[in-house]
Amino acid sequence: MVIRTRIFELCDRKYRDLAELAGAMGLPVSRVFQVREGTVNINQRFIVGAKKAFPERRLDELFYFSKEN
Repeated sequence: MVIRTRIFELCDRKYRDLAELAGAMGLPVSRVFQVREGTVNINQRFIVGAKKAFPERRLDELFYFSKEN
């Protein structure tokens, strides 16, 4: 199983682009882009950053488990 995220669907309502989202998460834009494209896995820093960017959301609203593709 792998962890997947819903933040990219949610960010359209709150952030203008990936750069603004990455800034709110405290992460480099390249890392956020890599997670979106599926070239790197979600790690602890990404999860913490997502909570910073979406403090009003529960973790289960931001992340879910999926069978690996």
